Amino acid sequence: MDWREQLINHVFHIVRVLRVDRMLRLSVSTHRFTDYFKGMEKVQAVREIFGEATDEVLRNLNIDFTWIGGYMSVNSANGHLMINSKYLNHGDRVDIYLDLIHELVHVKQLMEGKELFDFHYSYTTRPTEVEAYRAAVREARRLGLNDERICNYLKTEWMSDADLRQLASSMNVGCKH
Repeated sequence: MDWREQLINHVFHIVRVLRVDRMLRLSVSTHRFTDYFKGMEKVQAVREIFGEATDEVLRNLNIDFTWIGGYMSVNSANGHLMINSKYLNHGDRVDIYLDLIHELVHVKQLMEGKELFDFHYSYTTRPTEVEAYRAAVREARRLGLNDERICNYLKTEWMSDADLRQLASSMNVGCKH
């Protein structure tokens, strides 16, 4: 990793930390995961993440609904799932479902003591992100989504075309971008 990428990662880290801090203070409301996402404990992909601890983990997981910042993330300070209310109300339902799978992997990683935001890696090569995207892509394939649709799911506004190609390649997804 050259100095430019290190600098970008450092700046991204500072912005992310500040954004999480702002999201903590501007949280709209907090709910129990199982009160809002009923039946997720029965989903095979979720059970694969948490195994026999699925019911307990989801019962104890809190969601902070917020009106600023991104789509979904895990607050590494308190383990809460942060969900942008606008995204939840107006986003594509399949993307929201796949994001839940992705973020639940991060919940498990945090429970295991893993560093979610290891800035020694770029976003698309960070082991925690690769693991979370792998679970979401596996579920997307189980749902019958084709590579083009999965590629559209993987693409985010903070990801360059080269980053997308790298991530898609590591997930075995053919992207035409």
